[in-house]
Amino acid sequence: MDEILETLVKLNPWWDHKKFEIGIPRNRYVSKIKEYVRTGEIVVISGVRRAGKTTLIYQLIHDLIYNQNTDPEKILFVNCDEPILGLTGNILKNVMDTYKQDVCSEDHAYLIFDEIQNVAGWEKWVKSLYDTKKYNIVISGSSSHLLNSSLSHLISGRYLMINVYPLDFLEYMQFNDFQIKKGRISMAANKDKIINMLKYYLQDGGFPRVTLEKDRELKKEYLKSYYDSIVYKDIILLNKIRNVSILREFIYYLCSNFTSPYSYKKLTELLKIDYATLKEYFHYTEQAKILFETQYFSYSLKAQSRNNKKIYCIDNGLRNAVSFKFSKDVGQLAENLVFVELLRREKEPYYWKGKGEVDFVIKNEDGSLGAINVSYTNDIDEREVSGLNEFREQFRDKVVELIVLTKDVGQSKGGIRFVPLWKWMLGI
Repeated sequence: MDEILETLVKLNPWWDHKKFEIGIPRNRYVSKIKEYVRTGEIVVISGVRRAGKTTLIYQLIHDLIYNQNTDPEKILFVNCDEPILGLTGNILKNVMDTYKQDVCSEDHAYLIFDEIQNVAGWEKWVKSLYDTKKYNIVISGSSSHLLNSSLSHLISGRYLMINVYPLDFLEYMQFNDFQIKKGRISMAANKDKIINMLKYYLQDGGFPRVTLEKDRELKKEYLKSYYDSIVYKDIILLNKIRNVSILREFIYYLCSNFTSPYSYKKLTELLKIDYATLKEYFHYTEQAKILFETQYFSYSLKAQSRNNKKIYCIDNGLRNAVSFKFSKDVGQLAENLVFVELLRREKEPYYWKGKGEVDFVIKNEDGSLGAINVSYTNDIDEREVSGLNEFREQFRDKVVELIVLTKDVGQSKGGIRFVPLWKWMLGI
């Protein structure tokens, strides 16, 4: 117990009124976490490793203490990556016993468990804490394994989830000490600087620590270490992968060919693995929130399943650090950037292909459709327009918006809006 208490004191410096680092505020996430905590439900913070979940938790704790006057001892933070804690659910019971006996025995304390998926059997234990109705519970994890069938069955309807992504473009600029006001005059005055910053964002991605690092070689080293950590901890260890070399080849291939259609048949032949194993590998990479599949858009599930899929990566910098790159990559990087931004906006993107192509099809809540092509240039290829027109012709009664995202062309023509990518990323 003494060892557990020592660990908890180290993890909770606010108990002794010590300062702690909260990083650069990401207020959109913190506001949502606070809103969810007030409901009394379990708050689940999920996102790829190193996206900034732990820092957001520190920002929440800072707000609880300094803005909401919460007694610091009523906030328990447990990092389940700590070697002494990464065992079984029993260790969490021992943590709670130590906390209640030596720190705070009052009700309505805040219990925050970071990277809880590392503790076997944690689901039943969290459910039992929730059932007491005595605590505000926040859990986080780097894998959607966090929300597997066990958890869903135990606390279905009792948790609220927040997906955390690497920095969006506005956050990226703020982390680079570039503050702008959302107004036409301010945007026009700073346009060249914004476009230049987007160039780096396209290449480096938005992991917070990488963004703050100025040395380009160190950026690459950070990204490579992130990749290794994600693959090892959130895929290999969590899923007990035996053929590690094939898994790594699988991820490398997809990162090198991101945004491109692919067939399961081709991949099984290329990697010399069976279909079931391939499906498992896709599932594991999506659970780890590193790679995402998109389906062909059709109202027929049969048509969806028989068409090729496309793959996207959670972060351009992560992809660039570990894959084989081509000179034409900037267009693919822009497309990947748009895909991740659509996820941030809680959209479920599809792609469509006829004679022409549509990069992203979005189904709106009312059943209407939007279509987006990404052309990161000012010299727009006619096929970007013809693909959208063909899509509109086929789904005439459903399509409400057609967009081409460009480098810096802004106009409307033939029912299609041409929007500079930097403006679209900033939501203006």
